[in-house]
Amino acid sequence: MTRLRVALCQIDPVVGDLGANAAKIIEVLGAAEDAGCDLAVFTELAITGYPPEDLVLKPGFVADNQAALAKVAAASGRCAAVVGFIDEDVDLYNAAAVCAFGEVQGVYHKQELPNYSVFDEKRYFAPGRGAAQLWSIGGVRVGVSICEDAWSPDGPIASQGAAGAELVVNINGSPYYADRMLERRQMLATRAADASVHLVYVNQIGGQDELVFDGGSMVFDPTGKMVAAMPQFVEGMAVVDLDVRPVYRKRLLDPRGRRAAAPLPCGEVTAEPRHSTDSPHLAAPMAAILTPEEEVYNALVLGTRDYVDKNGFSHVVIGLSGGIDSSIVAAVAVDALGPERVHGVGMPSRYSSDHSLSDAEDLAGRLGIDFRAVPIEPAHAAFVDMLAGSFAGLPEDLTEENLQSRIRGVILMALSNKMGWLVLTTGNKSEAAVGYSTLYGDTAGGFAVIKDVPKTLVYRLCRWRNEQSEVIPPGVLTKPPSAELRPDQRDDQSLPPYEVLDPILEAYVEADMTAGELVAAGYDEELVRRLVRLVDVAEYKRRQTPPGVRVTPKAFGKDRRVPITNRYR
Repeated sequence: MTRLRVALCQIDPVVGDLGANAAKIIEVLGAAEDAGCDLAVFTELAITGYPPEDLVLKPGFVADNQAALAKVAAASGRCAAVVGFIDEDVDLYNAAAVCAFGEVQGVYHKQELPNYSVFDEKRYFAPGRGAAQLWSIGGVRVGVSICEDAWSPDGPIASQGAAGAELVVNINGSPYYADRMLERRQMLATRAADASVHLVYVNQIGGQDELVFDGGSMVFDPTGKMVAAMPQFVEGMAVVDLDVRPVYRKRLLDPRGRRAAAPLPCGEVTAEPRHSTDSPHLAAPMAAILTPEEEVYNALVLGTRDYVDKNGFSHVVIGLSGGIDSSIVAAVAVDALGPERVHGVGMPSRYSSDHSLSDAEDLAGRLGIDFRAVPIEPAHAAFVDMLAGSFAGLPEDLTEENLQSRIRGVILMALSNKMGWLVLTTGNKSEAAVGYSTLYGDTAGGFAVIKDVPKTLVYRLCRWRNEQSEVIPPGVLTKPPSAELRPDQRDDQSLPPYEVLDPILEAYVEADMTAGELVAAGYDEELVRRLVRLVDVAEYKRRQTPPGVRVTPKAFGKDRRVPITNRYR
């Protein structure tokens, strides 16, 4: 039996910040070296940040990424490091370098390239070909794989295990959506057991435009038992001692684990481990499983924080209506940035209820944020007067309602321009799906925090957040949702109750069911036909909205690519 000490390096790289990413890797690698580790495992494309998208098409970017890797390799020592980068050899590859003793000891090329959902890797990379090699690290035969490689039952992990690997590391840039962690755990446990290997899974954390990476790095033993787990949404390094037994024992006793495979070449990095099995065994971290609401809320906080900070904004501004959506956005913003960086603006109109402004002020007080009121009636009256001649003889309709929303958008953007604040919009996924929003009004802004959060989930998130500390006024949770753009307006006058609406939207948008399939599943035909049409005709609106945090398996944006000009119903 051999004891291998492994550092799981769950970092938050910034796409394109090659120098800073390399410096972070070198710093964490130094900490792993000081901890007596034999191996430090970093994340997929850690040098470039993931996903680099069309930056990959710039030859200078690829060359600079290789120069950054050279700096990391030069800083390596006795502790081997597995580091993700872009390799160039006739074509480009999503690659992992094994670095030690100041040099790159070898390179692995990702073999399974995802080209679905938010992934588009076949646009940029060629798949790795041929048998990969193993590396002897601390006397343990180690295989390397990258993200999607693990999702293939007969992919590289199985091949490496069959060819003699005792430990396989899998480096990841795996984006978050709700319940994704359970899927990963089940899949990784199966891979480890089927290949009879210890499996080290390391995932990056951080927000990148619409995507959030949740970390949650894990280690599994050859039976598929999870023996270590890092927390989600937190950057850090965890050190784990693995007692590695010869793999042939299980394969001899369980013929299902045998495969006909020639041994892979094994390059020697270090022949002996740093620690004997007689030395004290480090206690492995085992992070608690988050509740569904806590998980989504943390994703929104991390995605918002990284979007604001990585893009150089100092403060954010939110239009506070006293409603549920702006309340949860304000709470997320404060938890992401601190109250001193968040500004709330109440913009009452002639139709605003008394509790709208008072609830907004109450929320701001509970959160400790700056709050100001800017009534829109002077501008509203001026616009109505200016358009009176053109609108003469025509009845009032959505035009007058949307004017109010657009005036509010102008006010928020004016504050953004003058103060340098980023506008956070407050529309949710249910509204975006059916077009229940005003283009250039409540959709105007820089980042849409809850654009992928259905309305029913917004309520659950608010209740969860209040269980931590009551920052959202109770009245916000109990009053009927309303845009307050006409007298006594309520959302349920234009839409079915959200408890009815959201399951239909989930089935149509995320599960890609047709209207006919929804009716066959038992939904009311007239309602289905109406909602499907609303979703379809609102695609042009959604294309013009800002990015926002992805928390469902299919978000509007990179996930769902439906043509605007489209007559399929």
